[in-house]
Amino acid sequence: MMQFRRNSLSNEQLVDFYKKILLPRMIEEKMLVLLRQGKISKWFSGIGQEAIAVGAALALNEDEWIMPLHRNLGVFTTRNMPLHQLFKQWQGSADGYSNGRERSFHFGSKQHYICGMISHLGPQLAIADGIALAHKLKREQKLSLAFTGEGGTSEGDFHEALNVAAVWNLPVIFLIENNGYGLSTPANEQFRCENLVDRAKGYGMEGVLIDGNNILTVYDTIKGVRDYCIQQQKPYLIECKTFRMRGHEEASGTKYVPPHLFEEWKTKDPVINYENYLLNEAVLTNESIQFIKDEIKHYIEEELAIGFAAPSIVVNTANELKDVYARQSIVNSQRSTVKRIDNSDPGFSSSSTGGDWGEARFINAISDGLKQSMRHHPNLILMGQDIAEYGGAFKITEGFVDMFGKERVRNTPLCESAIVGAALGLSIEGFKVMMEMQFADFVSVGFNQIVNNLAKIHYRWEQHADVVIRMPTGAGVGAGPFHSQSNEAWFVHTPGLKVVYPSTPVDAKSLLIAAINDPNPVLYFEHKALYRSISGNVPDDYYEIEIGKAKVVQYGEDISVITYGAGVHWALEYANLHKDISIDITDLRTLLPLDYDAVKRSVQRTGKVLVLHEDTLTGGIGGEIAAWISEHCFEMLDAPVVRCASLDTPVPFNIELEKNFLAKTRLDACVQKLINY
Repeated sequence: MMQFRRNSLSNEQLVDFYKKILLPRMIEEKMLVLLRQGKISKWFSGIGQEAIAVGAALALNEDEWIMPLHRNLGVFTTRNMPLHQLFKQWQGSADGYSNGRERSFHFGSKQHYICGMISHLGPQLAIADGIALAHKLKREQKLSLAFTGEGGTSEGDFHEALNVAAVWNLPVIFLIENNGYGLSTPANEQFRCENLVDRAKGYGMEGVLIDGNNILTVYDTIKGVRDYCIQQQKPYLIECKTFRMRGHEEASGTKYVPPHLFEEWKTKDPVINYENYLLNEAVLTNESIQFIKDEIKHYIEEELAIGFAAPSIVVNTANELKDVYARQSIVNSQRSTVKRIDNSDPGFSSSSTGGDWGEARFINAISDGLKQSMRHHPNLILMGQDIAEYGGAFKITEGFVDMFGKERVRNTPLCESAIVGAALGLSIEGFKVMMEMQFADFVSVGFNQIVNNLAKIHYRWEQHADVVIRMPTGAGVGAGPFHSQSNEAWFVHTPGLKVVYPSTPVDAKSLLIAAINDPNPVLYFEHKALYRSISGNVPDDYYEIEIGKAKVVQYGEDISVITYGAGVHWALEYANLHKDISIDITDLRTLLPLDYDAVKRSVQRTGKVLVLHEDTLTGGIGGEIAAWISEHCFEMLDAPVVRCASLDTPVPFNIELEKNFLAKTRLDACVQKLINY
């Protein structure tokens, strides 16, 4: 028999709780009817689990962020999201919460402090870390709460998020809905510990196991845990035992579940048991219950009528492309303080800027740009492995802790995925974030967060991701296959990201400032071999260069070399050694978005094009540029476009093997092939 303890709750509150838990149940029952009638296409049912979602939403303040999952309709309804708007979302209508771009609960609403999931289950946990960190930094008495299922606890993101929350003492609640099955896989095939909450101790946090079908237990527990997290500034793990009475989604069925489990859990129904409790306590009568049900039924029918009346979506390609990126003018109020350099032409003179310029190495220019950005943006947080007292693997942030403090210059555990997710959480709460990947190679373990969370979130529900990820990249320093890769092409394929790759100190500083000013996620590649080998004239003041604009390094008439990064210096070195060839050199600087106009102008000047990059040949950016030139500039060409790239092998350690690997070794042969065509 389920035991309910009302504690200090009034009759009015108990009745309100009943209405709150009954609403998602009745909506779901209606959705199942509509599904059978073919009026909706898919449904993830939370029948049997309503007490957790409703109890959690009731226990938190309305301005505290919740990261829910598929079966948490009660979070959305308890936060008073209108059903007609939710229904439009489920139907893919233009005036749903994601303009028809997302399904079911894969969306968020800043108005309601809800950040919806992505299908990968684990990444939302780290977003809760970032939001909790934002509250901590702002000295706010708030927390965040993230849902996960028992299956999701097997993901590395679960471990990383809990570890970061514990290490950083973050006020966040991790709530496990243990319904026994990850789709069809039972819990005994997912983990071996007796209870998932036992893992809390391993992270140095407290945890509790509760009956997830008792709404008063859920509410009272989370209410108390909320107070603990805020007062102690620590995270907490709650495991809720429950059961879903439908399939993972309706099409999957429930044949894999032993029938006796349905009989057992039917007696633990969270809605029926709570209703019986209110009847037994004379808080409600059968007549008042029927009145509430009639009232909710009427509300559902009214709201669905509005939802069904939504006009069919009108496709607008221009809007689809426009909404991939956040517009700077909307979210960045401090842009008026920055000056812009246009050094895209070789005739540019630093004297035209009116400011002081001085000689600086590539690495110092990056450090200076970062330092000035920290001064101009008090809400800018730096995160990365060893970036605080140690100053980073390459000493770019050396001395920053003394200047800006440990709250803003944060060492991180070795968990790239969680830190990218935390960066997004900070952005949701109004912070700017620069995360340093110690080496670009290590980005692979944070890949999902970047390409599926950061990149897509503005297109999905108009939430910007104000995050820069610095990526020390490239070969030429004998660092072998895991510290030398050129992996920029992985991200150029991903709409929603911006990819920047400077080759000179002035561009390194000014493009980094521009990246930090930009409200969109920017991957900022910096070539390790250029750090201390390249120097140049750099402005002392706070300048930026427009992202997405290429630079003409030198004009020529015989062939065009279109390149970026170390390739710019290879091309210049080659041109200086071969004065008999008039070489036009274009430095792309930004790889996404690409400056196709600059590419076209270079083709027009020479008619012969060589695309040069350090990345391996197959799948490199050179292929995209060559294809675009063939499609759009074919009549200007006097020869086929030639690509010069590194070998299709991992980057070898031995210096001689590495030289042979690099594209520079084949540059002369490629130029001669083009000249002699």
